[in-house]
Amino acid sequence: MAAIGASLCPAASFPVHGREEPSHTVLKLKPNRIPIMPPRFALSVDQVPETTTTAMSPNNGIPSVKMNGEGILAEKEKRGENKKEEEELNRRSSWRSYVEQSKEISKPDGGPPRWFSPLESGSRLDKSPLLLYLPGIDGLGLGLTLHHQKLGSIFDVWCLHIPVADQTPFTELVKIVEKTVRSEHQQLPNRPIYLVGESLGGCLALAVAAHIPDIDVVLILANPATSFGRSQWQLLTPLLEAMRGPLSLFPPEILSSISGDPLRLLDNLVRGFPLQITARELLEDFTTFSGSLPVLANILPIETLQWKLKLLKSASAYVNSRLHAIKAQTLILCSGNDRLLPSQQEGERLRQLLPNCELRKFEGSGHCLFLEGSIDLVTVIKRASFYRRGKYHDYVSDFLPPTINEAKEVIESYSLINTLTSPTMLSTLEDGTVVKGLDGIPSEGPVLFVGYHMMLGLDIVPLISRIFMERNILVRGLAHPLMFTRKELGVVPDLSAYDGHKLMGAVPVGPTGLFKLLSSKSHILLFPGGMREALHKKGEEYKLFWPEQSEFVRMAARFGAKIVPFGTIGEDDVGNLVFDYDDMVKIPPLKSAIENLGKDAPQLRTDVVGELGNQPVHLPGFFPKIPGRFYYYFGKPFETEGRKLELKDREKAQELYLEIKSEVERCLDYLKEKRESDPYRSILSRSLYQAIHGFTSEVPTFEI
Repeated sequence: MAAIGASLCPAASFPVHGREEPSHTVLKLKPNRIPIMPPRFALSVDQVPETTTTAMSPNNGIPSVKMNGEGILAEKEKRGENKKEEEELNRRSSWRSYVEQSKEISKPDGGPPRWFSPLESGSRLDKSPLLLYLPGIDGLGLGLTLHHQKLGSIFDVWCLHIPVADQTPFTELVKIVEKTVRSEHQQLPNRPIYLVGESLGGCLALAVAAHIPDIDVVLILANPATSFGRSQWQLLTPLLEAMRGPLSLFPPEILSSISGDPLRLLDNLVRGFPLQITARELLEDFTTFSGSLPVLANILPIETLQWKLKLLKSASAYVNSRLHAIKAQTLILCSGNDRLLPSQQEGERLRQLLPNCELRKFEGSGHCLFLEGSIDLVTVIKRASFYRRGKYHDYVSDFLPPTINEAKEVIESYSLINTLTSPTMLSTLEDGTVVKGLDGIPSEGPVLFVGYHMMLGLDIVPLISRIFMERNILVRGLAHPLMFTRKELGVVPDLSAYDGHKLMGAVPVGPTGLFKLLSSKSHILLFPGGMREALHKKGEEYKLFWPEQSEFVRMAARFGAKIVPFGTIGEDDVGNLVFDYDDMVKIPPLKSAIENLGKDAPQLRTDVVGELGNQPVHLPGFFPKIPGRFYYYFGKPFETEGRKLELKDREKAQELYLEIKSEVERCLDYLKEKRESDPYRSILSRSLYQAIHGFTSEVPTFEI
């Protein structure tokens, strides 16, 4: 049977000055009545627990994830559920779960800070990185309680527990964490160590990173308290100095003296969750909150809160004086509804100061971000491409496939373009028969899709969405590097704009990425025309801008990949290009802006002469039209299996390359001709059809 108790021990290598280390302390917790996860913890002392690995798939040690397209469609039919009610249920459950698990662990035991490892985190990938969680002012180490199980599948998770009555100075806390990091790095020097901290823990993570610039640490910081000097916490200091007694004894007159809704402020003090408007929900929230006050009083009695505020003040000052020394890869998560700290402004400030820093914003969230049921830390890490098991992130071997819910969320975020363009998909069977749908797409990889790149890349979303939903195949797109890196903050779009593409498996275009994807037997999407094709000029619709020499044929043949040519049309049905690159460079301010944009964006094909080697990044001017329809036609696959030696010959490879290019052009011509006979090419006719037959019905198209 699974254990329900908890074992919290000070590590033998973590002495606390001026204290005597207590003997082994066992906290027997009651079973959690909330059906989320039981409060189970295991001792993590001066070495990492023995690794327990899951069954590995052949795909570079990544656990296989079954992505059933029918499952997505079935879930789509359940959209009648109220999403707000689901989020509210998660909010209440997560808060109650945290309170339940805090009852025993918050009891004073006289011990120093120590580490524990949740038992839910016991099964993980081989060579998983170490994740050290550094808590906020509560100090309990339970802030990731909603994430233990998912984090534990990809990390070795340790949580820092700081007993309620403990008054270890900030500098000593830094030494404890630093000593742990150095010890673990010495044992496994090639393994990155993640420091995940919120509020006070964010300061702690930054301070440790400043001390050990020579060690590979990754920082994930939720609302770090480096902005304490500009926060509302400052207003509490004189109030608390005049008070004694537990938090639950705050008299109403003091609450009424606090600006704003006192219940809302108190709720945000401990959780960061907004209360609801309706009387029933307000009553339930108040009942939940008031019933939790005794537990909160144990966690943050007045004396403890006074000490924590002093700790926050010293932590903020300490870290702000050392930001210049931090070189670690950093991801800052900031809440837009944080009533305790100016977190979004602070996130922007830190992004400017830290050299290797990215920022993600959560507009509707409160201070305690990790306890909100709508936040999934693993998904956040995957979307930002922040998971790695070596010194550098590998977009293939470190890739974690999206879950059904993650993929559904990404696809639904682009539902407007799918709805407006109502894509028609045609494919070719092995015998050459053209059919409606995607039955002609090869099921087994490696498969390389090569085709025409529509203006602004509008073709990508419907293509990947439909193949995923209908064929249960995740297509890995080779994308421009500007989606993954930037030289400096400037006019290039923020990297967060491309998180959905990264979650769905996008990889920076290049020979290395293509090689690794082919070796992992993936389905790969490649546009040989690149940005020159996606940002074409007036009168260049459906014209291929492929390099003269083949760039993919011989590599595909090395792995016996099937090459599937395809054509896509419809960009001229959604807008008229009225202002292209040639027009823009004639205007000095726009020309200067394009040049600055080119400095920020990574360059491709620097060894290619001519316009294909010079692909300027710019945003052309469009005059929108009433949206027409997108059409996709996948031709018959070209087999390279058994032709490895033959296609090593450059002339043979070039011959096949030209055949593939010719087939793409044929697909485009076919679609341009056939769409003229589509009675539902216009969005008006499609809307009328769905109004009659149901808005979930598939709209017909031309006869093949």
